[in-house]
Amino acid sequence: MNDNEWLAARFETDRPRLRAVAYRVLGSLPEAEDAVQETWLRVTRSDTAAVENMSGWLTTIVARVSLNMLQSRKSRREDLVDVPEDDSSHRLGTPADPEQEALLAESVGAAMFLILDTLTPAERLAFVLHDMFAVPFEEIAAIMDRTPAAARQLASRARRRFQQQDGAPQSAGAGTQGVPAQDESADTADSIHAFLTASREGDFEALLAVLAPDIVVRADQAAVRMGVATGMDVPAEIHGADAVTRAFTRFSLAPVPALIDGRAGLAYVQDGVPRGVFLFHVADGLITGIDLRADLSGLDIIVLH
Repeated sequence: MNDNEWLAARFETDRPRLRAVAYRVLGSLPEAEDAVQETWLRVTRSDTAAVENMSGWLTTIVARVSLNMLQSRKSRREDLVDVPEDDSSHRLGTPADPEQEALLAESVGAAMFLILDTLTPAERLAFVLHDMFAVPFEEIAAIMDRTPAAARQLASRARRRFQQQDGAPQSAGAGTQGVPAQDESADTADSIHAFLTASREGDFEALLAVLAPDIVVRADQAAVRMGVATGMDVPAEIHGADAVTRAFTRFSLAPVPALIDGRAGLAYVQDGVPRGVFLFHVADGLITGIDLRADLSGLDIIVLH
């Protein structure tokens, strides 16, 4: 396989995630496909030899392309005097594949898109990347040419818009269809990142600092069986920060960031296939609960790295 063939194959591996990012930013499957295609064209014109994190680099490109398209669309709408403000036909467009468009719309939630359409392009991008795809604010800031503090503020304003809507997040499937559950803080993705880093490095103190004292970890029967099969002791329940910290500082599995039913989480991937997931509950910046699941039926899992 030559370099061009490798790059094409690598891009196809990331295509579903790139399309998911673009779709949630743009709200239109045809436009999302256009954004992914434009991303590919930019990739073919770039020197990829020095790229260390290919998935992160591709996410940056598709995010920038989507932001440009969103800003261009907003400018066009402002120039149209015969289009009412509440018209949302621009969002859904004419689907190239009606069945696929319907499935995607159902997975994200129509009510959520109605609220997303009230945000500025910058707020929408910051919220989607951070709260749905766990992209750190430092990376979002680079994409938007702003400071990390400004990117954080944009996402915070967008989040408050959801919270101000009476029941709107629930209508969009809060906590399961792309909107963070209300018991999660603005720093959910940051807490998960800190948990992942500390557990990978075996840093007892750092891991203890991100856990609530009364944290509970629960594993389904499939996760317990998978632990036995891999030579690990995975109890059905672990109670308390000390016990959880001791368990995860010697945890041999290496999970990676993932989007699980629209929420930031972690996934254990083997041979390119998710085998288990970590679902987090966060309050006030501390992890209050973790659900380990190896029964993945009914879960929409997008591996981010």
